[in-house]
Amino acid sequence: MPLFQTIQFNATTKILVWHITESFEELLGKVVLKEKTQQRLNGMKSQMHQRAFLSVRMLIQEMGFTDHEMHYDEFGKPYFNCHNHISITHSHDFAAIIISDETVGIDMELQREKILRIADKFVDTENSYLNTQNTTNYIKELTVIWGAKEAIFKIRNEKGISFKDHIRVNAFSLDKNQTEASLHFNDLVVDFDVHYKEIKSDTSGQDFTLVYAFEKQVF
Repeated sequence: MPLFQTIQFNATTKILVWHITESFEELLGKVVLKEKTQQRLNGMKSQMHQRAFLSVRMLIQEMGFTDHEMHYDEFGKPYFNCHNHISITHSHDFAAIIISDETVGIDMELQREKILRIADKFVDTENSYLNTQNTTNYIKELTVIWGAKEAIFKIRNEKGISFKDHIRVNAFSLDKNQTEASLHFNDLVVDFDVHYKEIKSDTSGQDFTLVYAFEKQVF
């Protein structure tokens, strides 16, 4: 069973990472799906997407939940009918979830040169600190920024949010694992704690970046 990594972030937050090595048939035989989920699975054209979708169900089972307990709101955001918050992600041969008492979002991305071509579409204030002289580090930094903005978008999930115009990621260092970010949207400013780490596939040798964000509580 390729449960690749478990991160116990704090007493009420856990991250699980799944390495997708099983076939579609193997995964399907290990999960119990409600009818609505089965219909959604049947409608997927890519078997890679199907396997990632089923791997997420394996992860929620690992956490003691079932597919019958996970639902999606009108915007596609997953939720449980309890105090736990959940966010999910998948990238190539990995899937991951975060479950917490806090409001959370998660994203996982393969580090690749393609991100250099689209940086101007999601980077703005971050240009002030990015290391453009070192291509490898530049790709890694861009991947952290994209992952942070994706995780924050998953938390807020509001129509009209622009990664470039509305989400700002504070300066950070690749040899650390934490930074802060903020969302400036609809006359509101919401702050977030952001955590990130590098994960290497033990089969392909590719490097991935896992990012998860917590919405700061205002008291």
